[in-house]
Amino acid sequence: MTDVQKAAEALLAAYETGTPIAPLRGTVLPEGDVAAAYAVQRAQAERWEAAGRRPVGAKIGLTSPAVQSMFGVFQPDFGVLYADMAVPDGTPIPAGKLLQPRVEVEVAFVLGRDLPHERVTVVDVIRATDHLLPAIEVVDSRIAGWDISIVDTVADNASSGLFVLGTAPRRLADVDLRLCGAVLEHHGEPVSVGAGAACLGNPVHAVAWLATTLAAAGRPLRAGDLVLSGALGPMVPVPVTAEGPVYEARISGLGSVRAVFAGSAEGAKA
Repeated sequence: MTDVQKAAEALLAAYETGTPIAPLRGTVLPEGDVAAAYAVQRAQAERWEAAGRRPVGAKIGLTSPAVQSMFGVFQPDFGVLYADMAVPDGTPIPAGKLLQPRVEVEVAFVLGRDLPHERVTVVDVIRATDHLLPAIEVVDSRIAGWDISIVDTVADNASSGLFVLGTAPRRLADVDLRLCGAVLEHHGEPVSVGAGAACLGNPVHAVAWLATTLAAAGRPLRAGDLVLSGALGPMVPVPVTAEGPVYEARISGLGSVRAVFAGSAEGAKA
């Protein structure tokens, strides 16, 4: 079994058992080998899709300097989004569904045209975007204690978990994404604030980076794809509580969206 296969099997087992694994870097995978990490990600995607899991787009991670500094990484990454990751706005997320959830506020792009070129420009992204939605990404890690490097998070499908989308689409032309402010509240109290400029200077830039990267890899973004463009502020750990945390994200010009977590018996004992 190759190192890529060993890493993929370890991550797939973490999904199945609900038990996080030790970091992959420096043990199963070489330190800094991002290409090997993407090979691990792809191996898992092929397994999932062969079993019928439906891809619906992609997510961009590590676009915010605040998030990059938390994990000592200095470049964006990407992962695959699947239909079964979508949670309707306000619908409770069952306790225990994720291992180590954290939340962050993002701008979601829904494409109306393909982006097949290997040098995608900002203009290409603007022309291809059908509409925008506010989003909360519920990120997760199969790596114990979120002890991750760029290799660990890339291999782990960019630390993907779930996502919640707002339901009132907006046109890109009607929103200044660079200057739009964002706030994430926990039961009405702000826990993370940011702006579009925190996402590679503008979320449109992040989508252009992703589209270029995926086209070069032979897997271009297509009409109908959903893109989570990256965090606008710091991610926030989700505590285990009896009541269940409720988070609401608001992005100026885009509206709001809520992520609701069901309470747990463990929280009641704490």
